[in-house]
Amino acid sequence: MAITLHDITVWDTGERIDLIVDDSPDALAEKPVGTDVDASGLTLAPGFADPHVHFRDPGQTYKESMVSGCAASASGGYTNVLVMPNTVPAMDGETLDDPMAPGAKEVLDAGYTGVIDYLQHYEAAHGVKLPVNYDLCVCASKGRAGHEATEVAKWRRYMPGEDTANKDEYQLAHPVTAISDDGAAVTPAILDQVLANTKESGLYLIEHCEHHDTGAVNEGPVSRELGVPGIPEDTELAIVARDIEKVRETGVHVHFQHVSTAISFKAIRAAKAEGLPITCETAPHYIALSDEALLKYGTLAKMNPPLRSEADRQATIEAIADGTVDMLATDHAPHTLAEKQLGFLEAPNGIIGLECAYGVCHKVLVDGGFISDKRLIELMATEPTKLMGHTPTDIAALLDAQQDAAHAEGTGKRVLDLRGCDDGTEIGLVVLDTAQQWTVDPERFHSKARNTPFGGWQVSGRPLATVIGSTLAFSRL
Repeated sequence: MAITLHDITVWDTGERIDLIVDDSPDALAEKPVGTDVDASGLTLAPGFADPHVHFRDPGQTYKESMVSGCAASASGGYTNVLVMPNTVPAMDGETLDDPMAPGAKEVLDAGYTGVIDYLQHYEAAHGVKLPVNYDLCVCASKGRAGHEATEVAKWRRYMPGEDTANKDEYQLAHPVTAISDDGAAVTPAILDQVLANTKESGLYLIEHCEHHDTGAVNEGPVSRELGVPGIPEDTELAIVARDIEKVRETGVHVHFQHVSTAISFKAIRAAKAEGLPITCETAPHYIALSDEALLKYGTLAKMNPPLRSEADRQATIEAIADGTVDMLATDHAPHTLAEKQLGFLEAPNGIIGLECAYGVCHKVLVDGGFISDKRLIELMATEPTKLMGHTPTDIAALLDAQQDAAHAEGTGKRVLDLRGCDDGTEIGLVVLDTAQQWTVDPERFHSKARNTPFGGWQVSGRPLATVIGSTLAFSRL
């Protein structure tokens, strides 16, 4: 069945068009979708891309699975995500030979001998259709233990463009595109080898730019009020400064994750002015919350890096506004509420973010007058898509390619008819209501997890549908 969205506005040109897509029995729909939708007042944009998600599959699927994580992604307007390697077992390219090791049995029982193979073939192994595209990130160190760098030879074949003649459709669709030990910075003992591996493979290093051995929350008045050991802000700068120097030496592209302090942004700003191949992201929680949120939300606001001071929050917004920040990523980190209730010293770090990221960022950044709607789409869609090695969907180019097709009768509008489009899954689109006011309700999330401090927040702007290839993948139209 074809669905036509009438009079929708293209995000970067302002042109009003009609969009025709195929419905699918696999689509996630929060309510029935009609064949004709009045989309006046809605915006059509390239699908969001998130270069930083944790789906806990394999090994901790009680927190999240590929199915629930991808559903959460589609619900949040994402059409592509990069899955971090802190799975259990770790995504390091090693062959699994001990079925008693945590998480190994579910991989071996599915007929695969490694985590990368398993995740590449997840849909085939489980007989499911996932509503979002995804790439994989390989560990920088074996077992993510920080002691020994992974071996390029053990994971090169999973990269795009490598041995394509012997790859099936799943391997081609879900390649390894980055290296990281996310959750921890690459250790000094193996940093040079990891950078050499990065350079040899042609991938880029995603760096968790923060290291501390003690502490649970940001060091300052709030940590002292809570009586909880603090983490100084220079624990982030130490990794940022170290890696900038290594980039200067090697020319390797390093991408800094979840940057959160004014002093780190200052160093990154200077490095970029020098022309070094450095990119960085921050996350919605660092622009919306300071460490004072710990007093209200408790461990729901505990994360790593920790929420910083109000001055750092303002500096993060400034770094977005002046272009120092290249993109926004969620660092979607599912945990059970029981785990998050263990207290500040024992509770795991992290919050979920895929399903409310756009609304939170739009409320703070666009409604706050710091950036435009167009710039927010760039930060959440086009820039992370390019980082991940993909081409953002160019709506105007697709329209031009169909310029000889029939226009909507009597309206003068052009029609973008994606049915049977040759570009297949390379097309990723999101339909946005940039004006919608809505309340974040974690109980309605598609994620298995509920660990967010944003429950009950009034936010603005909401993704209403995602399109993969020619097909509707998710809808709340």
